[in-house]
Amino acid sequence: MFDIKSLFKKEVEKQLTDVEDYIFMPERIHLKVDGGELNCVLNSDGSVNIFYTKQGVTEVRVAARKHPLTAFETELQHGLYDDLIEDLIKEVDKTVEGESKYFRNVVLPATASLTRPKD
Repeated sequence: MFDIKSLFKKEVEKQLTDVEDYIFMPERIHLKVDGGELNCVLNSDGSVNIFYTKQGVTEVRVAARKHPLTAFETELQHGLYDDLIEDLIKEVDKTVEGESKYFRNVVLPATASLTRPKD
């Protein structure tokens, strides 16, 4: 026999915890890590972007929220995204430490700035 009350309660709980229907307050957390800059961004759709920049090299990873009803800062403090951050740091370090076999002794010209000059 079906328990209608229990079935109804489970359906209501499911609807309340379906985070795809929520809009999150965007947050940004900025840290200096291993000689580079780490930016963790919570987007309004609940996705997480993690940027790591070191010596002009930037890598980005995108992740889904691991515990959407937990504060974003708490997720970071408990290390829920540490695996992504470690991958970012490894990739950036690999690029920074790499050397081209074609451009070893070539001085590349400086590119123009993309910012508008101040008047």
